[in-house]
Amino acid sequence: MSNNLKPFLARLAVGETLTDTESEAAFDIIMSGEATPAQIGALLMAMRLRGETVAEITGAVRAMRARMTAVAAPADAIDVCGTGGDAAGTLNVSTAVTFVVAGCEVPVAKHGNRALSSRTGGADVLTALGVNVDAPLERLPDILRAAHCAFLFAPRHHPSMRHAAGPRVELGTRTIFNLLGPLANPARVRRQLTGVFAPEWAAPMAETLGRLGSESVWIVHGQGLDELTVAGENQIVAWQDAGLRRFVVSPEDVGLPRAPIEAIRGGDAALNAATLRALLQGATGPYRDTVLLNAAAALVVAARAADLREGVALATRSIASGAALAALETLQRETTVH
Repeated sequence: MSNNLKPFLARLAVGETLTDTESEAAFDIIMSGEATPAQIGALLMAMRLRGETVAEITGAVRAMRARMTAVAAPADAIDVCGTGGDAAGTLNVSTAVTFVVAGCEVPVAKHGNRALSSRTGGADVLTALGVNVDAPLERLPDILRAAHCAFLFAPRHHPSMRHAAGPRVELGTRTIFNLLGPLANPARVRRQLTGVFAPEWAAPMAETLGRLGSESVWIVHGQGLDELTVAGENQIVAWQDAGLRRFVVSPEDVGLPRAPIEAIRGGDAALNAATLRALLQGATGPYRDTVLLNAAAALVVAARAADLREGVALATRSIASGAALAALETLQRETTVH
């Protein structure tokens, strides 16, 4: 046990905030294994009750990035992921988007995990699709090059997070760590489409990524989901040209019909995987429309589409041509090569 965290706890206890440098130091203590479970729990709850600041999030991300196992990726690589925590139990959207965007030959370094707050996480559905999420780390750059996509399984890239795992489970509530995952992509991507579980966190997350050097970011929230939805209006905060921009997008804006969230309810990994494969094989309906909308946004962020309507057209072509399905099949093959 170290006493190094105690001065930070004393300040947080009286409602003070930490600078980004102080937050980085505090979280480095946690991720080095020097803090006790009680100290970790106290820090997380003090920040949660008062409300985490952009400076505190920025410092925590820096500490997390400093200790992660990084992966080399092309400069134009993009990540598509969400914070989780929306408790909606939908089909896997960002995983499907990965293959649609990869089918447009945009490299997707997808950061993800097994189900934590959802029923079926990205790692779960990929495993059901025959993808080896534990492929050797040294092969990931080659896999990304061959398939235009790769899955960066969070526990393998962020081993220092294990020191906070116990307190997080015991607290049983959202903490700053729920925000950090999407902000610490192991490929150090500078372009991201990231869904957030609550709209009030969109601007802080976008600003944090901007501070950390991102070029183009959309943080999105749709009708309670940590992704864009065709169920109604979507709130978006974008970081572009070194500033924040807020706007709203509806499915009608890009020529897609509305459908209730219930239309994309998911199930276990086998069901979600079968539905995702059917989508890539040409199945139509609300799930396809949802994936098209999110893929379109990713293509805009990646600077491959000028606007969402062009993005929808490119995403549609990726599926219709078989390119999206080919990305999945290549990922399956490349991750199982011995």
